[in-house]
Formats: sequence, structure tokens, C-alpha cells
Amino acid sequence: MLSYRHSFHAGNPADVIKHLVLREVLEYLTQKDKSLDYIDTHSGAGLYALASEEAQKTQEFEQGIAKLWHYQGANKAIEKYVELIKNFNLGSDNLTFYPGSPAVADAVLRVIDKSWLFELHPQDIKHLDENLNRKRNVKVKFEDGFKGLIGLVPPASRRACVLMDPPYEIKSDYDKVVDTIIKAHKRFSSGTYMIWYPVVQRERIDRMEQRLTDSGIRNISIFELATSADSDEFGMTASGMIVINPPWTLKKTMGEVLPELVQLLSDDDGFYRSEQLVDE
Repeated sequence: MLSYRHSFHAGNPADVIKHLVLREVLEYLTQKDKSLDYIDTHSGAGLYALASEEAQKTQEFEQGIAKLWHYQGANKAIEKYVELIKNFNLGSDNLTFYPGSPAVADAVLRVIDKSWLFELHPQDIKHLDENLNRKRNVKVKFEDGFKGLIGLVPPASRRACVLMDPPYEIKSDYDKVVDTIIKAHKRFSSGTYMIWYPVVQRERIDRMEQRLTDSGIRNISIFELATSADSDEFGMTASGMIVINPPWTLKKTMGEVLPELVQLLSDDDGFYRSEQLVDE
């Protein structure tokens, strides 16, 4: 049940879109003087060494962040994302480390903000604790993130950004994600909720989208990066972020980012989606 280790996949194209969107959302939300609660339901280890046995076994980062490492384009969002990753490599020209979502968030959040990081893998929770539990405003929890989210909303700050990105090891996770988000939204409708998803079988994502559309939740956008066409063969061909209550700037930003990422990271049959699933 807890076999998934993100260390095998760190820095791949799925991480690129996930963390670029996360950075953009948090940068916007932290412009206000009021504090913000960041809730990460499936945090992983927080930081990954790309020279590790796991990362080297798959070398998925070679198809993601490595292709952007010497980015020479003019897109500001891509530039800022690459700069953030380079900061975890101490400004070195060598790509050695890749941050997980908790570390990406920590790089943007302020001292007045609070992070709630949930993880259940016994090895990853130790690394997460070592990497990020040294600050008073960071709370690392060896708990179920689905349940943890419900227990935290509405937050005392009345402002929250949630990232839910389970490994989807079991089919029921797709429905569990939607069930949990609907429940959390009923308790706290003004939060920004981000759902990362992998496209392994397109019908599972279609079902998620339909259930969210039918839920009554308003203001839902979807941003997807496909490095190859949908396929019935085993393996992830695309991934994306469903964002509830996104910053008003995000649609324009991703509409400019995604065509360039398709060109830089995908095969000839790659594509992108940048759509408003449900209006405000």
C-alpha cells in the first residue's frame, strides 16, 4: 500500500507542471499582508538527490527539469520556476537536487505563513522531518493527509492553499480525492485547492472532471501537459493540475507557459490543455 517513492520520479515533466503552478499560485496568494495556511496532503521526502540510486534508476528528471536547466526563453513563469530549482542547487550549474512540493512552497511562503505537511511513508516521513521541520511555522504530520485536510479547514487564518497529489497507487484514490475535496470545500469554500493527477487511463480523469463539474463547486480550471498522446499501454502520458479558486492571473500565465513546455518537453504528439471547467 505504501510502496510509492517519489525519489524515482523527482524532477520529471509531471513535477515541472505541478511545481510551476504551485509557485505561481503561492506567489499570488502571498502578496496580501494576511497570513496563509499551506496544506500538503501527500508531502513525500521534501528534497531529492538526483544522484541517488532511485533517481538514477529511472532518470526521469532528464525528460523534465534537465531539459529546462539552461532555459533561454523569455517566459517569466518558466524563468522563475527554473531559478527556484537552481536555488536548491546553491547556484551551481550542476543539477544535483530537486525539491518536492513542501520545499517549493517553503521557498515562497513567508514567516507569517504556516505549512501543514502530511506523509505516511515511514522512510519519507523521516526525510521530510529532517528537511523541513526546523521552522516554527512548519508542522510535519505522520498522518493520513486526506483526513488531515478535513481537520484543518477552515483554518484560523481564513486563507488556505491546498495541494493534494497522492500517488494514485490504487484506483479508489481517484474517487477519494474528489470526495475529500468536495467535503473540504463544503467546510471552507474560499480556499484555493489544487489537485495533481496523472493520465494513465484517460477515463479515470474524465470521471474526476465530471464529478467535480457535477458537485456544484464553482470556479474550476484545469491545466495539463502531455508529453505524448494518450495510450492504452502502461505508463503515464500526461499529468495536470485541477485548480479550484485559482488566482485570476493563472489562466493567462498557463496559456503562455504550456505551449512552450510542450515544445520543450514532449514528443511530436504532445499536447496541452488550459481550460475553465466551471465558471465562477
